[in-house]
Amino acid sequence: MSAEAADREAATSSRPCTPPQTSWFEFVLEEALLEQHLQKPSPDPPPVQLIVQFLEQASKPSVNEQNQVQPPPDNKRNRILKLLALKVAAHLKWDLDVLEKSLSVPVLNMLLNELLCISKVPPGTKHVDVDLSSLPPTTAMAILLYNRWAIRTIVQSSFPVKQVKPGPPQLNVLNQIQQEKELTENILKVLKEQAADSILVLEGALKLNKDLYVHTIRTLDLLAMEPGMVNGETESSTAGLKISAEEIQCQVCYDLGAIYFQQGSTNAAVHEKAKEKFFRTKELIAKNGSSSLHFTIDEERLAGYCQACEVLTSSSDDASQQATPYSQIHSCLKSGKYQDLVKIFLEDNLTLSLPEQFRQSVLRELFQKAQQGNDALDEVCFKVCVCNTVCDVLQGRIIDIQFCQLFLKPSKEKIDFLLEVCSGSINLENASEELKRKMAAFLKNLCLGMEDLQFVFMISSHELFIKLLKDDERKLLIDQMRKRSPRINLCTKPVTSFYDIPASASVNIGQLEHQLILSVDPWRIRQILIELHGMTSERQFWMISNKWEVPNVYGNVILGIKDSLTRDLVYILMAKGLHCCAIKDFVHAKQLFAACLELVTEFSPKLRQVMLNEMLLLDIYTHEAGAGVSGERPPSDLISRVRGYLEMRVPDIPLRQVIAEECVAFLLNWCENEYLTMQVPLPLVQTNPYVKLGQLLAATCKELPGPKESRRTAKDLWEVVVQICSVSNQHKRGNDGRVSLIKHRESTLGIMYRSELLSFIKKLREPLVLTTILSLFVKLHNVREDIVNDIAAEHISIWPSSIPNLQSVDFEAVAITVKELVSYALTINANNHFWLIIQADIYFATNQYSAALHYYLQAGAVCSDFFNKMVPPDVYTDQVIKRMIKCCSLLNCHTQVAILCQFLREVDYKTAFKALQEQNSHDAMDSYYEYIWDVTILEYLTYLHHKRGETDKRQIAIKAIGQTELNASNPEEVLQLAAQRRKKKFLQAMAKLYF
Repeated sequence: MSAEAADREAATSSRPCTPPQTSWFEFVLEEALLEQHLQKPSPDPPPVQLIVQFLEQASKPSVNEQNQVQPPPDNKRNRILKLLALKVAAHLKWDLDVLEKSLSVPVLNMLLNELLCISKVPPGTKHVDVDLSSLPPTTAMAILLYNRWAIRTIVQSSFPVKQVKPGPPQLNVLNQIQQEKELTENILKVLKEQAADSILVLEGALKLNKDLYVHTIRTLDLLAMEPGMVNGETESSTAGLKISAEEIQCQVCYDLGAIYFQQGSTNAAVHEKAKEKFFRTKELIAKNGSSSLHFTIDEERLAGYCQACEVLTSSSDDASQQATPYSQIHSCLKSGKYQDLVKIFLEDNLTLSLPEQFRQSVLRELFQKAQQGNDALDEVCFKVCVCNTVCDVLQGRIIDIQFCQLFLKPSKEKIDFLLEVCSGSINLENASEELKRKMAAFLKNLCLGMEDLQFVFMISSHELFIKLLKDDERKLLIDQMRKRSPRINLCTKPVTSFYDIPASASVNIGQLEHQLILSVDPWRIRQILIELHGMTSERQFWMISNKWEVPNVYGNVILGIKDSLTRDLVYILMAKGLHCCAIKDFVHAKQLFAACLELVTEFSPKLRQVMLNEMLLLDIYTHEAGAGVSGERPPSDLISRVRGYLEMRVPDIPLRQVIAEECVAFLLNWCENEYLTMQVPLPLVQTNPYVKLGQLLAATCKELPGPKESRRTAKDLWEVVVQICSVSNQHKRGNDGRVSLIKHRESTLGIMYRSELLSFIKKLREPLVLTTILSLFVKLHNVREDIVNDIAAEHISIWPSSIPNLQSVDFEAVAITVKELVSYALTINANNHFWLIIQADIYFATNQYSAALHYYLQAGAVCSDFFNKMVPPDVYTDQVIKRMIKCCSLLNCHTQVAILCQFLREVDYKTAFKALQEQNSHDAMDSYYEYIWDVTILEYLTYLHHKRGETDKRQIAIKAIGQTELNASNPEEVLQLAAQRRKKKFLQAMAKLYF
């Protein structure tokens, strides 16, 4: 035995029998892990992350008396931690699949090296030089595990990895990630250099033909005892978990196949070796069953490897070419036998064995070759595309756009080939009715898409077309094509009688219905309906499209019209007008509504008023989407019509609620507060909830600058909204006799539902109205008893500070409403600093500190020209600054905390000093010192760095304090200017960090 080996043996034998009882840390780890996780009859798998914790603790470097970093000591504590990590892996039966998913490369490398160490693998010895058959079973198995992992890691590193989206910038986290990345790269470099040796070790393992054993918790415990007590048992053939020879061969073959397959990208001959190993793995799994393996194999991945190897290793002889369609296609592409390739695709249309993705990938490869200048491939591309298209048709998939592009200019040859593919892809005797219908529909649509009737005749006279479509269907189709294409010269027709088929009435009706659905011209719609009613009186043509929807309040009146033609015309004109209005096609909507108004004026005053109301709503939409966007006031005529609608007293007129809603929102948006407050008739306020809400909002906005005693309407509005946001309680007796309380989220106590109120508010654009309703909801949110962080808002003082029945309010719904209203308000004006502060307060209250800082900074930026001017004190109040301080503190940005403490009216030295004492800061630390203008804070920094022995940082603080503009003898104006300049630079730096 060498001296090094002897030292190693001595170190191993000196391990303690049991964990020392003097250390609470070791005792807790030992007992918690073994007793709670591993010693149960059916223990839950312990978290793999325990391995990380144990190894990290064991590998922590130590610091000597001279403050020099030393390697981790080989003491009892560290040996126990490593042993615990090995026990967790042993409990998982050393399953590399599980370990690789949860552990990083450096951690797993450390774990397996510890396994080699405890398994008495001679240190410094190359594994390839060791005779595995002469080693104890557990030692040989440890070497196999390490080399299998090395090979698997090399293979895994060749796969593309999806980049993880980085979170907020944190210096210590980034450094840790970078260190781990560099360590992983170094380990991979070593593993790749030793790859050839690892392959030889695994090839040698295939010749062992004997069972091996892997360490269990028991054998690891035995190794911790005295050497004389355990050497015989741990090195015998029965110690540990038995792994059969066939299971070892199965795993080793799979791993060798994977590395050979990876190396095949640079050396094609190696694919033969990969194929041999993968097929041997497949045989062993078929023989023993995958359930008998201690280490699972992904059989789907194995099948993919086998299939790929078959393709890549196919030879030129006929026998091998017939192995699978994949190998045949690969051979055809390599040898340029493209006609054989088309034949394979055509034959597969019957068997449908090739996946859609594979077919498309072959077609893409052919297109790429054709684009590189091989014009001969254009025909091949078309033929393969046709085969793929027919396959898609039979499987019910959408036809690819490439087929449509290639068939823009059909020719006799193209149609002949298409018909050949269609005939060869379906066996009419055995095909199901569904397949026949799909093929018939494809051919029929193909005819409808062609303009040249000669090509239509080629398809319609084909045997397959005749068998799939009945005589009547074929005749109707040809007649339809002839009427659709009058510009074609019929003298070129090949068969005269073919064009003499008489037109069918049902075809003409179908054509007219199709035109009726598509047309938005009111006069054309009327003409089509007259023709249709002349053909048949049995149909109700307003029902032919399920897209034609008319509100029920209108539908009942329209469907009561006795004349069927008038009924259809009115219904269709209104339905199409409403649809155009919904998609913002206001021009066509106005034409359709005008035609409908002219029509109904002749016989129905009720429908006339309905159309006038709808045209009013259309005019509101048109103005708001057009001139209203630029701030141009609506014409006085439109405002008068809106007022007239609200005051309308015509009995029995069907009304849509949305019109009243839009009219009130329109008046609020254009500041018609005087009318809403003083001139709206009282009965209208009592019967229409939107008018009442609009009146209260208008009155409150009018009184906002006034004294508190003039805010009675604010209290009225508050009570209305509180009632809307209240939940109705209902008691219900259950089967057990107990009475339970049921809360209904959408209360019926208020004048409208909360969802209706929210929908109405989202129609408002006037800033003052939005600010008013937003401040109301913020106040309502702040009233709840358990609120921790209030939200600030403009004009919040006008609302009552309490609610009599606090339990009745659904505060969860209120919180959701506040969030939705702020988000909507910021879409109207993203630069309103008061709304931005509310958004920031919401994020602050929900512990989203980075987002809160973003909006606090944005609020300051928009009202100060990106901090080039002073931020108004009513924006950055002491409360806002304190919340910014807390955000920075919780984000571990302690230097930023100290700087922000200067922004307060009275500098908070206690918080600033406490923050500067923190050494684990995630911000730029000393590079922020130039933004500090308070001399006391700078002096404290100088003292702090001197105390810590941080000379460089102390010099930066001294340099900052030595600037002449901070001299206490300077005039107050100079000191304020210096502070303002530093505030500006600091806030701009913060904005760049968080925006």
